[in-house]
Amino acid sequence: MRVEIWSDIACPWCYVGKARFEKALAAFPHRDGVEVVHRSFELDPGRAKDDVQPVLTMLTKKYGMSMAQAQAGEHNLREQAAAEGLAYRAEGRDHGSTFDMHRLIHFAKDQGRQSELLQAFYRANFAEERSVYVDADEYLVELAVEAGLDEQAARKVLADPDAYADAVRADEREAAELGANGVPFFVLDRKYGVSGAQPAEVFEKALAQAWGERPAPLRVVAAAGAEACGPDGCAVPR
Repeated sequence: MRVEIWSDIACPWCYVGKARFEKALAAFPHRDGVEVVHRSFELDPGRAKDDVQPVLTMLTKKYGMSMAQAQAGEHNLREQAAAEGLAYRAEGRDHGSTFDMHRLIHFAKDQGRQSELLQAFYRANFAEERSVYVDADEYLVELAVEAGLDEQAARKVLADPDAYADAVRADEREAAELGANGVPFFVLDRKYGVSGAQPAEVFEKALAQAWGERPAPLRVVAAAGAEACGPDGCAVPR
């Protein structure tokens, strides 16, 4: 069974939701039969790479919040994250373009290190003092190496603005086609969609339901001596 997760590194609920989903998956009896694929979704598509501002400033301008409301929301998110064992800086974080991070996540998928890199990006963005948006390339390369990726290969991806760009845009188009206008958005076996950072119990029920409705595996009954054709040709009766 495949679970696809649309998310953005700048999304705090994606950070919390990933932890809740992984908690549910860890308790799922058939977890070894579940493939998890992370898909790209930008909350701020088209934002210039050098357009960086404090998170609180972004919240007040984009959502019309007062500074006090924005700060209260960040403190609430810190509590939500802490409940999942996650560190969260409620003050002093930056906001900027995540496009290059998404490109690297697609590269990491090809190397089998997608989840590791995504988690490194989340931790850096939400828990560390150093900004992932200022002097971004160097920091992203460091995080890529930490996640088990080759340094020079990661630098090559970042140096080429077209590398994996189509893959990011394809994910975003597909999200729109599926009706996802916010993240995190979880799609289970292309049958069920779960929107938002739901409690682990909700993910547990969704996993069980989707697993239970999978088609039964094909049972092959072989008869001794039955003729058949294969890659090497067909058996000819003598």
